Amino acid sequence: MGLLKNDKMKSTITIEVEVDNEKVPKEIKWSATDSTADAMQQAKATMLSFWDGADKSALRIDLWTNELMVDEMADFYYQTIMGMADTFERATHLHPLVADMKDFAKAFYTKFRATQLAENK
Repeated sequence: MGLLKNDKMKSTITIEVEVDNEKVPKEIKWSATDSTADAMQQAKATMLSFWDGADKSALRIDLWTNELMVDEMADFYYQTIMGMADTFERATHLHPLVADMKDFAKAFYTKFRATQLAENK
């Protein structure tokens, strides 16, 4: 993060999405001013959410490329839900609700894996 006047910090995150003729993402790249990477980083999927406090609503942008495999999407969702649970715990200290979120994530992933095994028999 770069220093601004009054010791405020600022960081910029850039996301580039290349789409095909049907506006389906072909390539997702991102960079951040705080990153140690010299070049933009590739991603197969992204989830970005903003909270509008005035409207009490979330704006979400969920994108994925055709290269993202179903098992990768399940991993992505599992890790995202677990990460959201960790963030919720740090912010609220509501441990029982966090446990519920993590239990859901584990059950989701277990059911996904069982579905994959059944389909691949």
